[in-house]
This record gives sequence, C-alpha cells and structure tokens, in this order.
Amino acid sequence: MTHRTCRCCAYKCLSKRFWSRHSLMTLRGAVNLAVISILLVVVYLFSLDQVQEHLRVLHGDVARWGPQNEPPMTKKHIHQKHAGPGAGYGDVHRSILEQNGQICVHPKLDPCDASVIKYDTLVSPVNCSGAEENWIYVENGTFRISRNARLKYGAITCEYAPMLRGRGDFAVRHGEHIKPMADGTPLVSDFFKVACISPSGKRYHNIHAGIAYNETLHQRYQGTPPRDTIQHPVYDVFMFGFDSTSRMAWLRNLPKSRDYFLSHLGGIELEGYNIVGDGTVQALLPILTGNTEHDLHPARRGVPGSREVDDFPWIWNTYKEAGYVTAWAEDMSHIGTFQLRLHGFKEQPTDHSMRTYFLLSEPMHRKFLPWCIGSEARHQRFLRWFRDMYSMYGRKPKFMFGFHSEFSHNNITELKKMDVDFKNFLRYLYANGHLDNTILILMGDHGARVSELRNTTQGKLEERMPYFAFTLPSSFQRLYPEAVQNIRQNVKRLTTPFDIHETFHQILNMSGPAVDHSMNRGISLFRPVPTSRTCAEAGVEPHWCACLQWTEVHNVSVSLRLSRVAEEFINSLTKDLRSSCAELKVTQVTQVSRVQPNVNVMRFKKSQDLHGDVPDFSDSTDLESDFYQISFQTAPGAGRFEATIRHSKSTNKWTLSESDISRTNLYGSDPDCIANTFPNLRPYCYCIKQTL
Repeated sequence: MTHRTCRCCAYKCLSKRFWSRHSLMTLRGAVNLAVISILLVVVYLFSLDQVQEHLRVLHGDVARWGPQNEPPMTKKHIHQKHAGPGAGYGDVHRSILEQNGQICVHPKLDPCDASVIKYDTLVSPVNCSGAEENWIYVENGTFRISRNARLKYGAITCEYAPMLRGRGDFAVRHGEHIKPMADGTPLVSDFFKVACISPSGKRYHNIHAGIAYNETLHQRYQGTPPRDTIQHPVYDVFMFGFDSTSRMAWLRNLPKSRDYFLSHLGGIELEGYNIVGDGTVQALLPILTGNTEHDLHPARRGVPGSREVDDFPWIWNTYKEAGYVTAWAEDMSHIGTFQLRLHGFKEQPTDHSMRTYFLLSEPMHRKFLPWCIGSEARHQRFLRWFRDMYSMYGRKPKFMFGFHSEFSHNNITELKKMDVDFKNFLRYLYANGHLDNTILILMGDHGARVSELRNTTQGKLEERMPYFAFTLPSSFQRLYPEAVQNIRQNVKRLTTPFDIHETFHQILNMSGPAVDHSMNRGISLFRPVPTSRTCAEAGVEPHWCACLQWTEVHNVSVSLRLSRVAEEFINSLTKDLRSSCAELKVTQVTQVSRVQPNVNVMRFKKSQDLHGDVPDFSDSTDLESDFYQISFQTAPGAGRFEATIRHSKSTNKWTLSESDISRTNLYGSDPDCIANTFPNLRPYCYCIKQTL
C-alpha cells in the first residue's frame, strides 16, 4: 500500500477552507457544501488506514510546530504570492518576529506548504518477498543456518569467508576461509561472504553483517578508573541520522516514527537548530570534532600536503578513552562523508565500522530486488546491526552513530519507505530496555540541497534547518533535573552542531563543575543558551543563518555587480584547470536579496543579567558591511548557484569565499574529467570535452 501524503494535506486544507469561507452561505450553498464535504470524507476514508494515520500524525498535534494552541503558518504567511524559484525572500523573513526578547527567532514553517508539498510523491513500500528466504542469519554473534532452509533442503554445507578491512578506507581483504561453517559457530568477523550448498546441489551466495565477540572490547570498561555509577550512571549515546532531512522533511516523511518518538519516548525537538556550512562534511565535522573543516589540517583530495583524517579530534576517541565501545555506520560507501572529497581514514576510526560491509555489498545490489539484499530489506540490515550492538555488549557503555542516506540522498520522499520500520526499531529499543540507559539522538545533516524543492523560498530555509532531537532516560531526568530543564528551555533558541559536540563532552562529565561557555561558539545543551545569542557568536556565517532578515533588491547596477563578482570567483576556482574546465558565464540572475541582522541584533548592547537572558537594546550600531544573496544560472551546463557576497562600505570591496556559495542543482556528468582528481571543484567545472 502506498503512502498518500499529498491527499492528507489536501484534505485538511480544503476542509478548513470550505468551512471558514462559507459559514454564512444560503441553504442551497450549504447543501452543496455538505455534499462536497461528504465527498472529501469518502476520498479520505478510501485512502485506508495509512492515510488516516498519516493525517493524524502530521496534523493532529499542531502544537508541536509552534507555541501552544498556535497553528502552523499557512502558505499565505510563508509567502503572500509564491512565484516559483525566483520568488523573493521578503515575506518569509518579515515573519521572523522577536519573541520574549530573543535575538534569533527562526521562521515557523508549514510542512504542507503549497510551495513544497507539490514535490511530495507517492511511494511504495520495500518488498523483498519475491526472493527466496535467506538461508543464513546472525544471532548475537553466532552464525546461523535458518530452520526453514534446513527443513526444505536438508543438511546444508557452508563455506565462510571473513571480510576484513584492508589498507585504508577503500580496500577489503579476505580472511582465512572456514569450511564447513557449522550452525551456531561464533563469528570470527563482523562481515562475511558465505557460499552454501544442499545435498541436491541447490546453492546460496550472499554477504552478511553482525557483531563478532571481542574479549578486549568487553574488558575495556573494567580498565578505566572507578566511578560512582549509582549517583552518576554511565549512559550509552546513540545518534541516528538521515541524509538531507530538514525538520519539515522529517515531519512530512517520517510521521509515524516521529509520533512514537514524541508521544511514547518523550522526544525533545530542537526548533532553532541551524547548520554552519554546506553539505554533510560541514554538518558532521563540528558535531564529531568541534571544528570546521578549515580549522583542521588539509584533508581534501587534490590539495598539496593534505592527508587522511585520522588525527582529527574525534569525539568517539574521547568516549573510547572513557571505556566505551564505539561504532560508526554509513551506507552509500561510494559517496562516504569523509571519503568522497576527503582522503578518509587510514585506520578504522571506531571499534566497529560498517564501511567494509558496504564496500562489498553495494556492487551486489543489482543481483537482488530493489532495496533488498536477498530476502531482507537493506535498511533493515542497517538497523539490525545496531540491534546486534546492543545484544553483544548489553550494559557495557557504547557510543554509536548511524547515518543512513540511501532513501533520502537523491529523493527525500523515498524516506517514507522507512517510516514504519524505523518506528518498529524505536519500539524494539524501548521494549527491550535499551533506552533505560541510552541518550538517543535523531538528526538530519541539512535539508535538501539540490532539487526543485530547494529552489523554493521555503526550501532555502529548510536546507538551513535540519531535524535534531533527543530523548533522555528516566534516570537521567531524575538525577539531572536542571540539565533537562535547560535542554527544554533551549528548544526554540539558536543552536548549532558545535553545541552538540559540547553536549557530548558534558555527558561524560555530568557531575563535573559548570563551565563558562560565554566566549565559546559551542554551548552544551544541558546549559542555558542565551536568548541574546547571534549567528556570529554561534559560528554561523550570514549565508547559512536562517534568522536573518532579507529584503528583495531591484537595483540593476547592484545585480550586475554581484553577478560579475560571482562569475569571476567561480572561474578563479577552476583557472588552473582551464584546459579541462570551461569558463562559465552568468546567463540569468533569478533573485537578489539584501541581508541584515534583525532590528534587535543592531540594538543589542549587552545582557542585563548573569546568564545572558535579559537583553539591553539601547545600542545604535551601524552596519560596516552589506551582505547580498544572489541566485543565478551559468552556461555552459545550466548550473544554478546561490552566493552570499559581502560589500565593505569603507573600502567598497566586494568579496566572496568558497564557503559562501552553493550549487543548487545536480551537475551530473558535467565535471567527470576532474571528478577523481579534484572532487571539491565538481560543482564549478563543466568539462570542455563532455562524455557521451
């Protein structure tokens, strides 16, 4: 059965429109209205239980989208007249109203706004039932031959080939084969290929994943200094994310699992969470290292002197030193976060990592049904691997991070395929007591970056506002009520990936002294985030700050100047590759906006209290620079870009950096001639010699 998101939204919007507009109709009009309403109800009921559930989840608790009893903003509030990709920002950003003296207030968006819901499509669930049931499975670190396969085929003989990490992030090696591999034998590796044969000659070939027993890892925590685990328990940390998933996209595509997370697990969503850079690398590095890419040593491919990322200050190493077992899983290995543009890891970064598995399994996908690995859905195997982590290590402390991309990377609506299974995964964690001891974090890295949705006004804002949410164990809430109060208080305040990193550190030191973060760009979410916080203080550049005010610019000379600056900058990036990459020309400017802090940013002078919660708005600062955002198209190649350009009033200089420009449509095969040698320049290169 398909999910009918659009019908749900249309039903709600149409019903509300009819009843509000025609309350004083004539009797004849009222009868017509009743007929129409009945038809709408019939259509609604015809959509069956999935539609009903989606409507209930997505629209039933609008209080979660804004203040209590305040409905989400309608498309009228979002934009008085949406005119497609070229529409201005003005109406959206004028809706950013100061609340309770808070400097940065993010816009309240409607997940079913007309400008974005038209890109929401129907999807079919993953169905692997057409494949024969897998003969092999993993159970708590042991190799199992399924009972059904043995009953059907008799005495099955299997050969087990351990799959091990090779040299670096791009190689796999075979361990010593085991033949026969008997049912119930402990795994000798997390990942393995298996070849089985029945007495009649029937064969089975597949790759499998699990968690092999490791005595050293089981003993790690015992080797750390003793601590008072009664007064200050040691909590697992489990972060699970989806690529390209904004907060609104999460509401649209994962309504059932989100409803379970909020209503049954007491989830806390960060409504003011703001990205600090472009793409997954810039989203995850601040979370995992506390730094931006430019803060760390060069690791980009094609950059002289760059090297692997092993010695970045990874947070999982801090947890490992505290006695935790660590795990990291990311699918789509061919576009790995730290391997596509960067050199990746020389050594495996965590105790358990799924990269070896995906390097081997992804080339096999074409052998199976879509989204399947034999009779098992690929996303189910991803989730099962974390279930195996809990089964293998029990109450031993764990730091785990799973980042799933396959459904959401190219088409966010495909994420609906995972909604029910993800809800069941959360239910499993709860039912088996794992969440009694786990700080669970659900997140997206950013919103859609290259799609038609991204080129709408709301899409631009969604890109900058990904999903981020926590659920805390009941014992944590009982022991640290002030920390819980603070994180709830911070829900609508400006928060960033740097704050998540600081929060990870505090989890390891909940009983330690309070740290003064007033000069830091990162603040633990268990501490109060000041209402006076600005994007500049939080480490968010103007290009990415969703709480700025924008006004559309209609000055032709300014538009021409901005387009020249953008054109010259893009071509400067590829000037040393001119024999391969064509010089680009700006062929169309679709929008120019001027950005400036809201009025309270300019008037803010200082805080009137110790915690920075009571602002003093008595200042009268003038802007030293203007910031403009320009959306434009280039040729050859029809590339679409968005750039934020700074104009210094004192020097009359116009400046632009690579972190201030985004490509907003797919480049496809355009940059294939430099894709392997200079992957970071792919958005800006149109190869002179195009491959057919």
